[in-house]
Amino acid sequence: MKLKCGLFIPVCDDSYVVRQAMSVAEQCLQPDRILIVDSSGSQMDLSPYQVLDAEVVKIPRQDFDHGGTRNLALDVLSGCDVIVYLTQDAVFASRTSLRNLMCAFRVGEVSAAYGRHVPWARSSAIARHARLYNYPDRPSYKVLADASEQGIKAIFMSNAFAAYRLSALKEIGGFRAPVIMGEDMEAAARLLLAGCKIAYVAEARVYHSHEYGLRDEFRRYFDIGVFHREQGWILKRFGRAEGEGRRFVRSELSYLRQHAPWRIPEALLRTCLKYLGYRAGKNYHVLPESLLPKLSMNRNYWPRRRVA
Repeated sequence: MKLKCGLFIPVCDDSYVVRQAMSVAEQCLQPDRILIVDSSGSQMDLSPYQVLDAEVVKIPRQDFDHGGTRNLALDVLSGCDVIVYLTQDAVFASRTSLRNLMCAFRVGEVSAAYGRHVPWARSSAIARHARLYNYPDRPSYKVLADASEQGIKAIFMSNAFAAYRLSALKEIGGFRAPVIMGEDMEAAARLLLAGCKIAYVAEARVYHSHEYGLRDEFRRYFDIGVFHREQGWILKRFGRAEGEGRRFVRSELSYLRQHAPWRIPEALLRTCLKYLGYRAGKNYHVLPESLLPKLSMNRNYWPRRRVA
């Protein structure tokens, strides 16, 4: 039986709208429904999506939440079997990307799947390595037993391009909200604990990579630290993040020695900023409350957190 596919895309600016909509239109497997959530707070040209008969929902910019906003799909797209989540800056890299991701759900135990991120052509060596490290060219499956060997890597997941069996996502109560980030990994952890299987589909590819500035690198890892503090049960159950961080640094330095040795000093500086940001985030509770939004990439999270 053909699974009904819903595609969910949160959008706050129109930098990639045309490219992304074109890549959706070119898919050999078309989604049954498309939901666009516009949190820009301004007028954007979303006509490329509307050509695809997408439904558009507008929300205030300050109401956007990584988990809560994505939970809208559980109600609006409730008639679908699988919900595919795509961020606004991810563009399908081939006509078969969506079909390949959906094929993962032919395995009955698979409740979630995520695809491979490939860097943009002009990406720096640092950005390319990050994608190569986290998204290998071989597919794999993850179950709870893998946590004993993989640790926190067992719940690695990315809602930049991921899909969930709607019934399984509802069964665990949807995404955590409010959450500063990491709603995908938190949901993956609960799915594994519920006995589900997660698929990594290397054949389902999107172009998606970032060129963070030094300040944003700090802020991003500050948010990761906050997430790990607030969801401390994840580290207790799946292991600390520092070990994975050390493996990443060793891999990055090895890659840069071969491909861009002149970027090694920058990479080391970024590593220091990541560590400082992460430790600050892990200890955000002892910092002045007025300082937290200034250190954070997701500034809108803090007012929502106080209300929650």
